[in-house]
Amino acid sequence: MAEDRVQRRLAAILAADVAGYSRLVGDDEEGTLARLKTHRRELVDGKIAEHSGRLVKTTGDGLLIEFASAVDAVRCAIAVQQGMAERNTGVPQNKRIEFRVGVHVGDIISEGDDILGDGVNIAARLEGIADPGAVCISDDAYRQVRGKLDAPFEDKGNQKLKNIANSVRVYAIRSGGAAAAGPSVARAHPELPDKPSIVVLPFDNMSAESGQDYLADGIVEAITAALSRIRSFFVIARNSAFTYKGRATNARDIGRELGVAYLIEGSVQKGGNRLRITVQLVETESGAHVWSSRYDGTVDDIFDLQDRITEQLAGAIQPSIRIAEVERARRKRPQDLGAYDYTMRAMPHVWALEKGESTKALDLLEKALAIDPNYPLALSLAGWCHGQRSVYNFVEDIVGSQAKARTMAERAAELGGDDPIILAVLGAVHTFVRNLGTARILLERALTLDPNAAWAWSRLGWVENYSERPREAMGNFERAMRLSPLDPMNFNNYVGFGSSYELLGEYDKAVEMYRRGLQERPNARWIYRHLAGSLSGAGQIDEAKLALAELLRSYPDLTISKFRGAMVFSHNAFDRMAENLRRIDMPE
Repeated sequence: MAEDRVQRRLAAILAADVAGYSRLVGDDEEGTLARLKTHRRELVDGKIAEHSGRLVKTTGDGLLIEFASAVDAVRCAIAVQQGMAERNTGVPQNKRIEFRVGVHVGDIISEGDDILGDGVNIAARLEGIADPGAVCISDDAYRQVRGKLDAPFEDKGNQKLKNIANSVRVYAIRSGGAAAAGPSVARAHPELPDKPSIVVLPFDNMSAESGQDYLADGIVEAITAALSRIRSFFVIARNSAFTYKGRATNARDIGRELGVAYLIEGSVQKGGNRLRITVQLVETESGAHVWSSRYDGTVDDIFDLQDRITEQLAGAIQPSIRIAEVERARRKRPQDLGAYDYTMRAMPHVWALEKGESTKALDLLEKALAIDPNYPLALSLAGWCHGQRSVYNFVEDIVGSQAKARTMAERAAELGGDDPIILAVLGAVHTFVRNLGTARILLERALTLDPNAAWAWSRLGWVENYSERPREAMGNFERAMRLSPLDPMNFNNYVGFGSSYELLGEYDKAVEMYRRGLQERPNARWIYRHLAGSLSGAGQIDEAKLALAELLRSYPDLTISKFRGAMVFSHNAFDRMAENLRRIDMPE
C-alpha cells in the first residue's frame, strides 16, 4: 500500500542559496536578514511567480523551487541573478548578498507539499559548485533550453558531485547571463534617448492551429517598418525584439534591458478563415496601458488587413505617445529638466492654437533652446507658434511674426531636414507667407518619409483649401482623422472641413463643422470669424451677429482688413468671405 502512495513525476528543480551566508550573518545578523527579506519580497518572489514556479520550501538562506518547464526555471534563475547584480551595484563587497543557483530536470517524488529524490539532490549539488552570481545547470536541463534562450552557456565538462553516483555534465551562466567580467558585475542598461523609444514585441499566436506564427511575425515586421519611418521615434530593430519571443518578461524589465519607454504587444487569433488581431501600447516604466485596439478580417485579406493595421497604428500611436511623453516630462523634478523635457511640456500648449497657450508654449520652448540652441524640434515648434500668432490674429505685427516663424523653421530644417514633423512645420510656415507651391513640396516630402503623419495630411488639406481645391482638401482632412482619431488637433480638421464647405458655398454644412470645432476646443475663439461669415452666408443673420459679437469680445480690434492680411485664401475666395462679414457689419 505504501508504494501506491508514492507519486513520481518529471520536473525542473531550482535550488539556490546565499554565498558566504555564515560570514554575512556573523558580521551583521540583523542587517543581513533584513536585506535578504527585502530581496525576497521585491525581486525573488515576483520572478518565481512570473515564471510559473512553485516555492517548495525555504531553508534559512536557501530556496527550493519547482517548475513544469526547464526553460521557465532557467529564465527565472537568469532574471534573479540579473536583478541581484543590479541591486548590488554600489554595495560594498563584504555586504553583498549573492545567490548561487543550480537547475536540473529529473524525477522527483511528492510528499505532501515537499519534493524529494535525485532531481532535488542534483539541483542542490549544482548550486553548491556555482560561483556567486552564477547559475549551473545539468546536461539534462541544457538539452531542453538549448537554442531557446539568449544566454552565454559555458561548458564546464563532466563534474563529480557530492553523493551523486554518476558524474554530471555541467553548463554555467555567469552574472545572470550577461557577458560580464566576473560575478556581481551588473549589466549596464542603455539610457533612454531624447525621443520616444519603442520596441514591437513578437505577437502571441492564440490560434488553435499550429504553425500560424508566420501571420503574427509578418504583422510585427510591418508595424516595425512603419514606425521606423517616423524619424521622431527611436525604434528597436526586429532582430533584438524577436529575442523576446516566447519569453515571459514584464514590461519594466524589457524597458530597462532595451532602453525603451514604450512597448507594443499583441496577439493573433485565427479561427477558420477569420482573423482577430489585438494590439496595445504599454509604458514600460509603470506598466500602464496607453492605447489599445482590435482588428478583424480574413486570411484572404491578410495583406490589406496588415496595411490597415500598420497605417492606423502608426497614426494613433503618435498622439498617444505625445500625450504620454508630456506626462513623463511633467513628473520630472524641475532640476532634472533638459531641452527635450521642456519641449514635451510645451507640446499641449503648442497644439491648442489659442493666444495664451501659444505664449506659454514659447516660454517653455525658449527654455529648451537656452539649454540647446540647435535642438531642431524646439526650433520648429517655436517657429510654428510664431506662425500661429500671424494667422490667428494673436499679434498686431503679422509680418514680423511671419519672419520669425520662417527663420526658426528653416533653421530647424537645416539641422533635422529628414524629420517629417519639422518638414511639416516648415510647410505650414510657407503656407502662412503664401508660398503655397513650396509648402506643398515640403508637406509631400514629409508624407514620403512618414505616410502616416496625420498632422502633415491636415496641413496639406489647408494648402488645398487655400488653393481653392476644397474637395481634395476634405480628402486630406478625412485621411488625417482616420489615421489619428483621438488627436487633440482634430478640432482644426473640423474647422478645415468647415472651410471646404464654405468655399463650396455649402454654408449650412460649414456652420455644422465650425460648431463642432468649437465644441472640441471652446477657447479657440478665432473660429468665430469663420462661423460668423458662414452663418451670414446661410442667411442666419441674427445668429451671425451673435457669433461676431463673441469674436470681437476676444479680438476687439479685428477688422476685415486685418483678417485679410492674416489669411491665405485667394482674392476671389476672400472677397466672398468679406461680403458675408460686411452683411453683419464687421468693421472694414
